[in-house]
Amino acid sequence: MIVAAAVLATSGCTVKYSLSGASIPPDAKTFSVAYFPNNAPLVAPILSATLTDELTQRFATRTRLEQVPEAGDFAFEGEIVGYTSTTSAVSSGDYALQNRLTITVKVNFTNAIDDKASFKGRSFSAYADYDSTRLLTEVESTLIPEIVDQIVTDIFQAAASNW
Repeated sequence: MIVAAAVLATSGCTVKYSLSGASIPPDAKTFSVAYFPNNAPLVAPILSATLTDELTQRFATRTRLEQVPEAGDFAFEGEIVGYTSTTSAVSSGDYALQNRLTITVKVNFTNAIDDKASFKGRSFSAYADYDSTRLLTEVESTLIPEIVDQIVTDIFQAAASNW
């Protein structure tokens, strides 16, 4: 009886869990992130590099995958399709109290190990509000990293988690 329990305990399926929430197939060894061009009507100069770098860093630091220039087992490409600032709160006197910066990214994710986990053209969007007395150019260097962090978190969870 004890021998049978030991055999059962040492054989069978294995699932890898990590503190980052990633559940990556054991056969996956590499990842690649192509540069995300900013094709939104309004362009922020730092946005493409910030998004591409943050996505690369997230997979480099929170997974065991090794980065390769292209065609990784987990491969990401896409584009920034939205960068908008709109009014998010209005006073009783009909003037803006707060504005909202929203960033939208379309992502193609190829999982070379499990094609069913891949996705194409999936939109990820996040926003942050700022005081309407400030210009967008004054706050975007602070807001962009905050918004990009949320978008990258969502992309990471969509690609590397089986929730």
